[in-house]
Amino acid sequence: MENNLKLDIVTPHGLVLSEEVDEVAATGTEGEFGVLPGHVPFITTLRIGMVVLRKGGNTEYVFVSSGYAEVSPDKVVILADSAEKSEGIDVERAKAAMKRAEERLRKAEEIDFARATASLERATIRIQIAESRKPR
Repeated sequence: MENNLKLDIVTPHGLVLSEEVDEVAATGTEGEFGVLPGHVPFITTLRIGMVVLRKGGNTEYVFVSSGYAEVSPDKVVILADSAEKSEGIDVERAKAAMKRAEERLRKAEEIDFARATASLERATIRIQIAESRKPR
Protein backbone atom coordinates (compact mmCIF):
# COMPACT_ATOMS: atom_id res chain seq x y z
CA MET A 1 0.00 0.00 0.00
CA GLU A 2 3.04 2.30 0.01
CA ASN A 3 2.16 3.71 -3.43
CA ASN A 4 -1.60 3.48 -3.04
CA LEU A 5 -4.37 5.21 -1.16
CA LYS A 6 -7.16 3.51 0.72
CA LEU A 7 -10.46 5.11 -0.35
CA ASP A 8 -13.61 4.66 1.72
CA ILE A 9 -16.92 6.26 0.74
CA VAL A 10 -19.56 6.00 3.44
CA THR A 11 -23.18 7.20 3.59
CA PRO A 12 -25.74 7.01 6.41
CA HIS A 13 -26.87 3.76 4.74
CA GLY A 14 -23.46 2.12 4.88
CA LEU A 15 -20.20 1.59 3.03
CA VAL A 16 -20.49 2.33 -0.69
CA LEU A 17 -16.88 1.74 -1.68
CA SER A 18 -13.66 0.59 -0.04
CA GLU A 19 -10.72 0.16 -2.41
CA GLU A 20 -7.02 0.66 -2.91
CA VAL A 21 -6.51 3.38 -5.54
CA ASP A 22 -3.65 5.32 -7.12
CA GLU A 23 -5.36 8.72 -7.12
CA VAL A 24 -8.58 10.41 -5.98
CA ALA A 25 -10.15 13.65 -7.22
CA ALA A 26 -13.30 15.28 -5.84
CA THR A 27 -15.25 18.53 -5.79
CA GLY A 28 -14.83 20.45 -2.54
CA THR A 29 -16.79 23.56 -1.65
CA GLU A 30 -13.61 25.57 -2.30
CA GLY A 31 -12.91 23.87 -5.63
CA GLU A 32 -11.73 20.60 -7.08
CA PHE A 33 -8.84 18.77 -5.46
CA GLY A 34 -6.71 15.75 -6.22
CA VAL A 35 -4.98 13.39 -3.82
CA LEU A 36 -1.96 11.19 -4.42
CA PRO A 37 -0.18 8.98 -1.86
CA GLY A 38 1.76 11.09 0.63
CA HIS A 39 -0.65 14.05 0.42
CA VAL A 40 -0.69 16.51 3.28
CA PRO A 41 -3.62 15.86 5.67
CA PHE A 42 -6.72 18.06 5.45
CA ILE A 43 -10.49 18.02 5.91
CA THR A 44 -12.94 19.71 3.56
CA THR A 45 -16.62 19.89 2.82
CA LEU A 46 -17.84 18.48 -0.49
CA ARG A 47 -20.31 19.82 -3.03
CA ILE A 48 -22.63 17.77 -5.13
CA GLY A 49 -20.26 16.25 -7.66
CA MET A 50 -18.25 13.27 -8.70
CA VAL A 51 -15.38 11.46 -7.10
CA VAL A 52 -12.90 10.24 -9.68
CA LEU A 53 -10.69 7.34 -8.71
CA ARG A 54 -7.84 5.97 -10.73
CA LYS A 55 -6.27 2.57 -10.28
CA GLY A 56 -3.90 1.06 -12.74
CA GLY A 57 -4.99 2.32 -16.13
CA ASN A 58 -8.67 2.49 -15.15
CA THR A 59 -10.75 5.49 -14.16
CA GLU A 60 -13.99 5.08 -12.20
CA TYR A 61 -16.61 7.61 -11.13
CA VAL A 62 -18.83 7.85 -8.07
CA PHE A 63 -21.66 10.37 -7.64
CA VAL A 64 -21.57 12.15 -4.25
CA SER A 65 -24.33 14.38 -2.93
CA SER A 66 -22.37 16.65 -0.58
CA GLY A 67 -20.56 15.66 2.60
CA TYR A 68 -17.02 15.73 3.97
CA ALA A 69 -13.62 14.39 2.94
CA GLU A 70 -10.78 13.59 5.29
CA VAL A 71 -7.41 13.17 3.60
CA SER A 72 -4.32 11.67 5.18
CA PRO A 73 -1.05 10.57 3.51
CA ASP A 74 -2.35 7.04 2.86
CA LYS A 75 -6.14 7.29 3.12
CA VAL A 76 -9.16 9.27 1.92
CA VAL A 77 -12.45 8.93 3.78
CA ILE A 78 -15.55 10.48 2.24
CA LEU A 79 -18.65 10.82 4.39
CA ALA A 80 -21.47 11.66 2.00
CA ASP A 81 -25.19 12.30 2.29
CA SER A 82 -25.60 9.86 -0.61
CA ALA A 83 -23.30 8.19 -3.12
CA GLU A 84 -23.70 5.96 -6.18
CA LYS A 85 -21.17 4.10 -8.27
CA SER A 86 -21.49 4.86 -11.98
CA GLU A 87 -22.86 1.39 -12.76
CA GLY A 88 -25.64 1.89 -10.20
CA ILE A 89 -27.01 5.07 -11.77
CA ASP A 90 -30.37 4.74 -13.48
CA VAL A 91 -30.01 7.15 -16.41
CA GLU A 92 -33.71 7.26 -17.25
CA ARG A 93 -34.57 8.10 -13.64
CA ALA A 94 -31.90 10.82 -13.61
CA LYS A 95 -33.23 12.28 -16.88
CA ALA A 96 -36.77 12.32 -15.46
CA ALA A 97 -35.50 14.07 -12.30
CA MET A 98 -33.64 16.59 -14.47
CA LYS A 99 -36.78 17.32 -16.47
CA ARG A 100 -38.86 17.79 -13.28
CA ALA A 101 -36.26 20.14 -11.81
CA GLU A 102 -36.10 22.21 -15.01
CA GLU A 103 -39.90 22.49 -15.03
CA ARG A 104 -39.92 23.61 -11.38
CA LEU A 105 -37.25 26.22 -12.10
CA ARG A 106 -39.35 27.66 -14.96
CA LYS A 107 -42.10 28.29 -12.38
CA ALA A 108 -39.68 30.13 -10.07
CA GLU A 109 -42.31 31.96 -8.04
CA GLU A 110 -43.99 28.71 -6.95
CA ILE A 111 -40.98 26.67 -5.77
CA ASP A 112 -38.05 26.45 -3.40
CA PHE A 113 -35.34 27.68 -5.79
CA ALA A 114 -32.37 26.24 -3.83
CA ARG A 115 -33.97 22.81 -3.61
CA ALA A 116 -34.86 22.73 -7.31
CA THR A 117 -31.36 23.90 -8.28
CA ALA A 118 -29.75 21.17 -6.13
CA SER A 119 -32.06 18.58 -7.67
CA LEU A 120 -31.07 19.72 -11.16
CA GLU A 121 -27.37 19.61 -10.26
CA ARG A 122 -27.67 16.07 -8.82
CA ALA A 123 -29.47 14.81 -11.92
CA THR A 124 -27.00 16.46 -14.31
CA ILE A 125 -23.97 14.96 -12.57
CA ARG A 126 -25.56 11.50 -12.37
CA ILE A 127 -26.16 11.61 -16.12
CA GLN A 128 -22.57 12.75 -16.78
CA ILE A 129 -21.19 9.92 -14.66
CA ALA A 130 -23.46 7.31 -16.21
CA GLU A 131 -22.53 8.44 -19.71
CA SER A 132 -18.83 8.25 -18.86
CA ARG A 133 -19.09 4.46 -18.64
CA LYS A 134 -20.29 4.15 -22.24
CA PRO A 135 -17.69 2.98 -24.78
CA ARG A 136 -16.36 5.80 -26.95
